[in-house]
Amino acid sequence: MKRYFSRIVESELDDLLTGLPAISIEGPRAVGKTETALHRAGTVYRLDDAIQLEILQAEPERVVTGEPPVLIDEWQRIPHSWDMVRREVDRDSAAGRFLLTGSAAPAEAPTHTGAGRIVTIRMRPLSLAERDLTEPTVSLGAMLAGQRPRLEGSSGLSLSDYAEEIVRSGFPGIRELTPRYLRAQLNGYLARLVEHDFNDLNHRVRDRASLLRWLTAFAAASSTTASYDTIRNAATPGESDKPARSTTTAFRRTLEQLWIIDEVPAWLPTSNRLRRLAASPVHQLADPALAARLLGVNASALIEGNEIGHGVHRDGTLLGSLFESLVTLSVRVYAQANEARVSHLRTRSGEQEIDLIAERSDGRVVALEVKLSALINDHDVRHLHWLAERIGPDLLDAAVITTGPEAYRRRDGIGVIPAALLTV
Repeated sequence: MKRYFSRIVESELDDLLTGLPAISIEGPRAVGKTETALHRAGTVYRLDDAIQLEILQAEPERVVTGEPPVLIDEWQRIPHSWDMVRREVDRDSAAGRFLLTGSAAPAEAPTHTGAGRIVTIRMRPLSLAERDLTEPTVSLGAMLAGQRPRLEGSSGLSLSDYAEEIVRSGFPGIRELTPRYLRAQLNGYLARLVEHDFNDLNHRVRDRASLLRWLTAFAAASSTTASYDTIRNAATPGESDKPARSTTTAFRRTLEQLWIIDEVPAWLPTSNRLRRLAASPVHQLADPALAARLLGVNASALIEGNEIGHGVHRDGTLLGSLFESLVTLSVRVYAQANEARVSHLRTRSGEQEIDLIAERSDGRVVALEVKLSALINDHDVRHLHWLAERIGPDLLDAAVITTGPEAYRRRDGIGVIPAALLTV
């Protein structure tokens, strides 16, 4: 039997089910949405089952009947099921009536957003804290509360361990496979994405090789703000006949619908104390294991520093970029549990950069830098001090996320946190 991984998002889901009538869990295929929902469902309609799909297409009103919560798995296969749930909620808004899961925004959009009736929550691949690697001891929630908590705890994870976690994947159903089987599953995941999932969204791909090259170039751009023209050019080196911008824009839009692209938006605060900030997002795939697989690297290659640029410039090594991807994935899971959003900061000149800004609804923030290092010096925290000077008390806390063994605070108050020790 496959192991069931308890998810941080489950607390949010259970809380919302006690007060709201319909919850939609959305995220990429294989992230664990169905398994999590099945633990709570009273009635299950699996629309990825050909027989159930045929029956429900013939008699769609069935999909909103049964013992609650009624789970409609892969609801986008019958797009009007969304509207049927919405109308049922209008009729009876009792809490905990419906659970919906979806791996893609449907090609045929619902006639109504569901606002006020269906609440959407995001499920991402397993964060480091959910992987049972060590006992996490540092709470992002406490940092967001402005408590400047004491930082303590130790981690036995080495740089090699983090490299293994990058390639091992946060998809719960495959991460415990042997390396050979894991690579085969990730290859199959990417093949299905290119060969089937695009078609399911009515996006006919004439040149699958071109799409795969573009996706590989995007993987190489992980943790950068490379322009889309740069990514397009990197996908077609030496070719004078480049794909039209509209083609690559369609690639990106469809991958966003499939929750495969998970870019980090730029932080653009309303305060006028920070001006001339760049608006470009930082590129990330849903799981850094997908990026590693597209680029054909394993943990050893990452550690050895084999340079795989694919025409995309990055500061530092590929391991550093994918370690930032892994930390970003984790911080987003913890921030969501604390009703905070995550963005990045970069000035237009590029002189000041902060990898992750976790922002409360009132605009106050926790700033996090990500460093592929066990030792942190004054140079590594200079951007955090710059931000503190600019926004003062609106900076609730600041820390550097590292590969080191111990959590502690420096004399200047900046936290140093091993990545595996951070949690919700």
